[in-house]
Amino acid sequence: MDEHTVRRRVALITGANKGIGRATAERLAKLGMTVLMGARDPRLGEEAAAAVRAGGGAAHAVTLDVTDPATAEDAARWIGERFGHLDVLVNNAAITGSGRVAPEDAVDQIPSGVDLDMVRAVFETNVFGVIAVTNAMLPLLRRSSAPRIVNLSSGAASLTVTSDPGGPLAALPQSAAYAPSKTALNALTVQYANELRKHGILVNAAAPGYVATDINDHRGFLTPAQGAAIVVRLAALGSDGPTGGFFSVEGPVPW
Repeated sequence: MDEHTVRRRVALITGANKGIGRATAERLAKLGMTVLMGARDPRLGEEAAAAVRAGGGAAHAVTLDVTDPATAEDAARWIGERFGHLDVLVNNAAITGSGRVAPEDAVDQIPSGVDLDMVRAVFETNVFGVIAVTNAMLPLLRRSSAPRIVNLSSGAASLTVTSDPGGPLAALPQSAAYAPSKTALNALTVQYANELRKHGILVNAAAPGYVATDINDHRGFLTPAQGAAIVVRLAALGSDGPTGGFFSVEGPVPW
């Protein structure tokens, strides 16, 4: 345990070496938090952490593959030894299953022809990985005076939006993998929120918007920093903040 335990709040972000995860780490560091940047590749994680440190922030790379519960347990053990607690968990790591393609080209997601192995892989990262990491970190979050969990969801998770034949997503190929995984993540968010509210742990889902990242071949019209805005807001909620909600920067998103 070191000086950060007393002086700084500690935040862990999964998939933090690029995109929204990295932007979230940068913004939380600017708020004075010590950011722990989870990444599968230790080299990429350390490069991202070094960049945050070069900007004046406190950052450490953490090797973490959300599909490997052993790495989550190892990360939790290291965080406990180094900091003694965790204040913020941002479950950001995710895959689409289609690789680096624009959403309109993700025809391999169409339900009638989807490969079940793709669906399993997407849920393994986007849903089961969140459970594994969250459960590994909960003992540390319980030691915080203001614990927060933010799950990175998507506007495509909204059943209200996706079921509207005239809605903004109607022209895109229908998805049997990515969108349902994010809908399941929303449901999981509510279940964790209901369980943990009595412990003062606020759990919410964030819809960052259409952000230019690898998973959409950088077709998005928002920057990662813009996408991170709602994540940071939910990570820094006061004690009277909401829990079990789904939010974008504009406000609540319909389920």
